[in-house]
Amino acid sequence: MNKQYFEAVAILVGTIIGAGVLGIPYVVAQSGIVIGLAHLILLGVAVLFINLYVAEISLRTKKKYQLVKYAEKYTGKVGKWLMTFAMVVGIYGALIAYIIGEGQSLSALFGLDSTIAMLSFFVIMSILIYLGLNIIESWELILGIIMLGILMLIIFLSLPHAKFENLLNINLHNLFLPYGVILFSFIGAMAIPEMKETLKHHKNKLKNAIILGSLIPIVSYILFVIVSVAVTGINTEQIATIGLGKAIGTHMILLGNLFAIFSMATSFLALGLGLQWMYTYDFGLKKNLSFILTISLPLFVVLLNLTSFVQALSITGAIAGGIEGIVIVFMLHNARKKGERKPEFTVKTNKVISTILATLFILGIIYTFVTL
Repeated sequence: MNKQYFEAVAILVGTIIGAGVLGIPYVVAQSGIVIGLAHLILLGVAVLFINLYVAEISLRTKKKYQLVKYAEKYTGKVGKWLMTFAMVVGIYGALIAYIIGEGQSLSALFGLDSTIAMLSFFVIMSILIYLGLNIIESWELILGIIMLGILMLIIFLSLPHAKFENLLNINLHNLFLPYGVILFSFIGAMAIPEMKETLKHHKNKLKNAIILGSLIPIVSYILFVIVSVAVTGINTEQIATIGLGKAIGTHMILLGNLFAIFSMATSFLALGLGLQWMYTYDFGLKKNLSFILTISLPLFVVLLNLTSFVQALSITGAIAGGIEGIVIVFMLHNARKKGERKPEFTVKTNKVISTILATLFILGIIYTFVTL
């Protein structure tokens, strides 16, 4: 295996594993570990297929594009705007969740008032976004590896405090509760074009890199969820590391909340900059207006206390992730008809599998709107 292969795997793992993982133990604790694991495996496999679909689409295309351009090329203007809508909803939802989550994590670590901590974080991140300081861009690969390493350390340190009886709860009333949060936590298709570029001289290895890069988060999430729920049980908090800190002690308060603060801050900065640049370069808006559009909606929602950390993740994952998945399914089938080159691999799929995937995402969107 060459260096580029592992770099490609790390790109996908780093894109997928982020602050979303902090909300999974809460929804799993509310539904039960068996239900939660079923969601993790089912959605993990579904997103693996979606990632492979994007890879095949990109390999059938001569030019380098991102998801919105692929959507326009293979599904027309409707696909383009649906993909744009999914990305905008996904970013806004994540920004809202991260502001709320940072306030709670900073409060748990430093004893600050959560509102003051939340607004302080928002002001600092807004300044960085306005200045366009993407201070993490050149470190994204290393940061992704560090994040995975810290997550594994949290799991290891939590194991001695796990209690099997905490895993016995099951609540069928919350059968579908984990769906949105877990789907949010698996979203990473935007990394596939970058992986393809990393492996441009070894495109035949892209499929295996995607499979490995998708399986690592699935396994990591399963371990983290089992251990977290085994430690805190039905008292699992919306930001899992806060609950782990309370249950385990000082070292977990420090490590867990630093992980939460760091993961949400880096994600907030990257997403906020991406949204501001989209408004500026894709829509031709002036910088100040782009900045205001980027930060005003998350601040408005948070100040009015319209949602919680987990609810923001859940709605965002179900709607943004669902629309993205549906569009990608149609993109693949059109790319197989209109593609410009023979791909290095094709996904062994058919209309039945694609229909199941699209139906899964459609039902998730419907469920989310019904339960709002």
